[in-house]
Amino acid sequence: MTVGETRDRDRVLDVVGVGLGPFNLGLAALLDPVPDIDALFFEARPAFSWHPGLMLPGTTLQVPFLADLVTLADPTSRFSFLNYLHEHNRLYRFYFYERFHVPRQEYDAYAGWVAASLPSCRFGHRVEKVEPGGDGTWTIRVTATDRDDSTGDGTTQHVSADGHGGSSSTIRFRARSVVFGVGSRPRVPEAVRDRLGEDVFHAAHYLELREKISGAAHVTVVGSGQSAGEVVADLLQSHAAHGGIVDWFTRGAGFLPMEYSKLGLEHFSPEYTAYFHGLAPGTRDRVRAGQDLLYKGLSAETSERIYDLLYEATIGGDEPPLTYAGRCELGEIAPSPVPGRRWRLTWRHHDEQRTFIRDTDVVVLATGYEPTPLPLPAGFVATDEHGRPEVDLDYRLKLRHGLGGRVVDTGRDDGVAADPGAGSDARPGASSLFIQNGELHTHGVGAPDLGLGAYRGAVIANAVAGREVYPVRERTVFQRFGTSSLGSAHSQDRVPDDGVDLVGRRSTRGVARATPDSLLRRTDLAPPPRRQDDA
Repeated sequence: MTVGETRDRDRVLDVVGVGLGPFNLGLAALLDPVPDIDALFFEARPAFSWHPGLMLPGTTLQVPFLADLVTLADPTSRFSFLNYLHEHNRLYRFYFYERFHVPRQEYDAYAGWVAASLPSCRFGHRVEKVEPGGDGTWTIRVTATDRDDSTGDGTTQHVSADGHGGSSSTIRFRARSVVFGVGSRPRVPEAVRDRLGEDVFHAAHYLELREKISGAAHVTVVGSGQSAGEVVADLLQSHAAHGGIVDWFTRGAGFLPMEYSKLGLEHFSPEYTAYFHGLAPGTRDRVRAGQDLLYKGLSAETSERIYDLLYEATIGGDEPPLTYAGRCELGEIAPSPVPGRRWRLTWRHHDEQRTFIRDTDVVVLATGYEPTPLPLPAGFVATDEHGRPEVDLDYRLKLRHGLGGRVVDTGRDDGVAADPGAGSDARPGASSLFIQNGELHTHGVGAPDLGLGAYRGAVIANAVAGREVYPVRERTVFQRFGTSSLGSAHSQDRVPDDGVDLVGRRSTRGVARATPDSLLRRTDLAPPPRRQDDA
């Protein structure tokens, strides 16, 4: 064991974050001014990058600029979007810009500025394994993807991955809590997975491959969400303007607009999140199944732009350069027998129960995203009947067996940790695992929405600190959800039996207020029995 490794073992962090997308980055920004919270956040990529394949000119966020990394939790933070503008001498320019929705490229630049300003953020570091320690902490093993012997605290803490030297190195950290912000990954239909390449790819890679497909005579876009619409609009403006043809098909009912009314947007609020979490699991699934257009679909601006481009392209009697239809699901992709075409696509129309064939050169899959699997072994975290993790209201993963002898592995098999024994840390957030943007099934449609990111970060910050670092406001919207705020009611519905308030204490809703001593080992408790695309 090296001197650096010994120092590393002696240092116990309060929080380690796995992944640095907008949500963990926001948490890092919220924790930065808290003097008694020692945190580090790790990201395998060399720098912050937010959906680089969809940074098309003219595209904007679908949420107002107030939904930055921190403002809705702490408007005075130096990491706010307005302060970013001030620091870059763009405040007056933004004032005259008079837009509520900022360019997507500027949001990426803003988040990159925040990341570069935070000493707790370590890019080029991939978390390989999280395992229970012997004292109620977690041991986190991190590989430096770009060798950098500085750990930020003046010590050299690199140990070779295999203990015998080599080009890569592993840093070992200990932490009381771990926050997973691993995000989502592109969803690819099974029929297409074996055909992926430079002419069959997910829309997440559109910008990087845009130039390579510019000469294709025929392009097919699959999906009906915002990303699909933006790709189609871009193809109509550039590709089709030079004689190219575009197909656009979706298995959905059509090319429907996203719900963006003010009353509908109140579902993206702390109140609705708490209400949804309190529903029975089966009820939550039924409710969410009918809410697709709250967080999927086309913006009105994108829909109008596509129609206007079609209208202008057909002046003079020309045929429209776009063929589009709903209720069509891609069944098979195979090499095309037609000269000059690359692929033959077999589609099935759901309503007519008939198949049809279209030949094309390029396929762009705007088929949405799916949660990245948590780096946790089966049986470690309590799951529902569908295998999804059970998540408390304060975004804490429910552990099935506490910290007893299980390895949290992200890809390497280095054995199983010994039973760590009972922990001794008195913080309510200690020995806990938290999740960001992996709780759509437990917290509702706001889980992937940037507008609730700062709120969730504040809740987690309060939980790991064991006190109210950031006030979590109540009654933030006009609408009422559920009967609890509507007067007395008699109901046979399930009442939550293990609530948690948002400061890290037990909730009084359904259970008695717990004493601080009962919170020291939260993880030893046995568990009870906007925006994305789709095809």
